[in-house]
Amino acid sequence: MSAIVLLVLGLGGMALGYFVYSRFIATHVYRLEEDFKTPAHEMEDGVDFVPTNKFVLWGHHFTSVAGAAPIVGPAIAVIWGWLPAFLWVTLGTIFFAGVHDFGAIWASIRNRAKSVGALTGEVVGKRARSVFMIVIFLVLLMVNAVFGVVIAKLLINNPGAVVPVWGAVAVALVIGQLIYRFKMSLGLVSVVGIVVLYWLIYIGPSVPVTLPDNVMGLSPSASWILLLFAYAAVASLLPVWMLLQPRDYINGLQLFVGLILLYAAVLIANPTVVAPMINMDVPANTPSLIPLLFVTIACGAISGFHGLVASGTTSKQLNKETDARFVGYFGAVGEGALALAAIIAATAGFASLADWQAVYSAFGKGGVLAFVDGGAVILNAGTGIDVAVASTMLTVMAALFAGTTMDTGLRLQRYIFQEWGEIYGIKWMGKAFPATTLAVASCLVLAFGAGGADGSGGLLIWPLFGTTNQLLAGLTLLVITVMLVRRKAPSIYTMAPLIFLLVMTLAALLLQLKGFYDQQKWFLLGLDVVVLVAAILVTLECAAVLIAEKRKAAQAD
Repeated sequence: MSAIVLLVLGLGGMALGYFVYSRFIATHVYRLEEDFKTPAHEMEDGVDFVPTNKFVLWGHHFTSVAGAAPIVGPAIAVIWGWLPAFLWVTLGTIFFAGVHDFGAIWASIRNRAKSVGALTGEVVGKRARSVFMIVIFLVLLMVNAVFGVVIAKLLINNPGAVVPVWGAVAVALVIGQLIYRFKMSLGLVSVVGIVVLYWLIYIGPSVPVTLPDNVMGLSPSASWILLLFAYAAVASLLPVWMLLQPRDYINGLQLFVGLILLYAAVLIANPTVVAPMINMDVPANTPSLIPLLFVTIACGAISGFHGLVASGTTSKQLNKETDARFVGYFGAVGEGALALAAIIAATAGFASLADWQAVYSAFGKGGVLAFVDGGAVILNAGTGIDVAVASTMLTVMAALFAGTTMDTGLRLQRYIFQEWGEIYGIKWMGKAFPATTLAVASCLVLAFGAGGADGSGGLLIWPLFGTTNQLLAGLTLLVITVMLVRRKAPSIYTMAPLIFLLVMTLAALLLQLKGFYDQQKWFLLGLDVVVLVAAILVTLECAAVLIAEKRKAAQAD
């Protein structure tokens, strides 16, 4: 089958979702108001609360939520065949991710830009908030610790990507000054920034950078991880306009240029999807399609991490409430488009079915390398771009998005510690620098304490990321649903996806519980139990609140 079919159906469905479904949600469900005063104006401080152009904010939000996950998840999930992954990414983007991300921004700005964790305390109750924030902390810990490993591996595997990856930071710092201090045209700055980024990608393979095999007893992977966390710590303390916003914005534009090139290459080369529609001959020890598909592909369909970004940083920068639709829903569409590209690259970037089966010889194979290798082949066939340059371009895309997610993730982890300081009366924890130190320290303890000298400890708990992340998405939808019921707004549009998500996630947690027990992975078994109990407790708390609100509404009528 032609990959063009997937491209047209996938992008066409997502476009309909944005132009039709999201407009309905904005008008009839969230009921956005043009003149509502957002926290960015009400609480403006020039550091975290900054009214921002919706296109710049979209770039920040999109690249913060994207990371490497919308590439890795779909590129692993195609082991079950291209059809299940394609349907979940397309329908998930339209009816799940868009509504969730859009709703998390709306719920936060209606409550003084509070994070979804703090919001749970006000909407549901303090007990639910305490449990919910533990789940949030676990998700952030996993994301930050693991993405450090992912970026390190990408830079080690492709030394030509080092200069463009770090050069992007310098470009972003300059762009921040040009836009906010010198008030230069956003269009001009955008064009120049994109040209410089792609020039760095072009020269990258000719100036490869490798770290020594041993630096004070540290491997190259460990050295990169320490450098990345040092950078992320500084970035998380800087005013958002100085680095976070411009870096995310320019990276978002870079991704769109990359996606346009990749999709143009698909249209020109018309590659054949060699992977099976539904794989009836999966490798041994491949888990069941249902429910594991729905937690293997999180980002790209729906992801709880998006709710953390939406309510943690994005809501503090929203200029107008009506911008929430563009930033939140269209941000989900952008990530869905990236996930669709990953599916096409991982199913049509191979010469034959045998070549595809050789890569997908076991569950967990493929992933980001299948995207890079397959995408480079398609780009070369369709546009004539040299395979080495194409490979560097896709590696840089993956590394930059993982990096922007780390930047935002560490800032969010700092917010969690600050909120704990406020909740429990620990004054020093409420300050930015101590909270950032705790955030970095917790990630490094996991990375090196559990992973040894190479800093790969985050991978130890990564098997629980999919389920914990989707659980977080379900719980965020619960909070949004409670708010809608209290406002007497239609709640079925958030209730239906949350029920589906909670059922699939709880089933996956139980399935993993058995797997960890059989494999005698006691640490993961214990964490699985903690997450499972937290899920049940918060769900019961929210259900009780929903029932009470429904009764109040019935009595009022």
